Amino acid sequence: MSQAIIQVERLGKEYILNHKGAESYTALRDIISSGVKSLFTKRRPQTNDTIELFRALQDVSFEINAGDRVGIIGRNGAGKSTLLKILSRITEPTQGRITITGRVASLLEVGTGFHPELSGRENIFLNGSILGMNRSEIQAKFDEIVAFSEVEKFLDTPVKRYSSGMYVRLAFAVAAHLEPEILIVDEVLAVGDAAFQKKCLGKMKDVAGQGRTILFVSHNMEAVQKLCTKGILLHQGKLIDQGPIDQVTQKYMEGGDTALAVYQIPLPKNPDDGYGYVTRVQIENEAGRPSTEIPVGANWQVRVFYKLNKPAPHFVAGLGIVTLFDFAVRTSWSKPADSRPGEYEALFVNNDLMLVTGQYKLVIGLSTQGRVIQYLDSTVSLSISEITALGGEERILNASSGLIINPMPVTIKNLK
Repeated sequence: MSQAIIQVERLGKEYILNHKGAESYTALRDIISSGVKSLFTKRRPQTNDTIELFRALQDVSFEINAGDRVGIIGRNGAGKSTLLKILSRITEPTQGRITITGRVASLLEVGTGFHPELSGRENIFLNGSILGMNRSEIQAKFDEIVAFSEVEKFLDTPVKRYSSGMYVRLAFAVAAHLEPEILIVDEVLAVGDAAFQKKCLGKMKDVAGQGRTILFVSHNMEAVQKLCTKGILLHQGKLIDQGPIDQVTQKYMEGGDTALAVYQIPLPKNPDDGYGYVTRVQIENEAGRPSTEIPVGANWQVRVFYKLNKPAPHFVAGLGIVTLFDFAVRTSWSKPADSRPGEYEALFVNNDLMLVTGQYKLVIGLSTQGRVIQYLDSTVSLSISEITALGGEERILNASSGLIINPMPVTIKNLK
């Protein structure tokens, strides 16, 4: 049985937010004038400031064993970065207890852990010393660190003159090569280019193969799935799920926020005057469950609920998929039909269009005899996630491949 290298018990972190009252534009002459007046008058205390208690983490408990590769996932504001800062001993928890066995190397954000006035060479030795390594141990890894980071030409330049990409390359090389028992990596790898990210993921797999522990935060679910074997899901500071990475990413996709996949459409000003109106729109995965994000390559569907107040001859319900830059990807229509008054549901099923990851807008329209009944163009959004539903197939999924990633049949014939 593996030994627990990190134990977190009932962890909590609170911040006090001080909201200042609205302030008008103040000129220099006003400051000087008020300063003079204050010599002769009592200063009145501010009465329009408010204080709010913000709970970034609430009652979080888990254990991580030596050699685990753990993906910490959740939406923005879930508490992921706060958790990593506490585990890295950058900030103290408000409550709870953490027990960590072994040396921790962290790469949380550009600039963390390096002294800007020191050169790259000096920062390598500084970071090694912080990890408890002696000079000979650092020297033994020095050439490997420099080769991986690809900043040899700038090694004796103060790191404050590095670009963000150079900074991250050197910081990751130091963190990964100086043999910590625990490697903590936040979203910072997104700063690097695609080739560097692939190189880093490969290195982290090598590190994990040596029995060391990795905690990895990223919104790139494909990278999380490839690297990690276990997952921790946070939502609004609370631990929602933990376990095998596939289980946790599936919960992230479908659980907790399903209400966000259901759009209640506001009624028009005079709902009974026109032909009808849309009441609700629902984005669903291929199993028919509401889902805020659809895995790339998966099937999905949109359910549109609407009401007709009077007979609508030659009625059509339409759905369009549009990029955030208003580029039309596809439009689909129902077959024209003479519809009676009542409540209806139109189901648009996508089982052949594979969109690249990103955000899209859904345009919804109702019409009768070619006349528009209602048109919604900025109400409903569709998110295609980096989590892949393509199995073991390797595909190029970035935006440079185009919006649609359906493969064309390719036949190669030997002519000689």
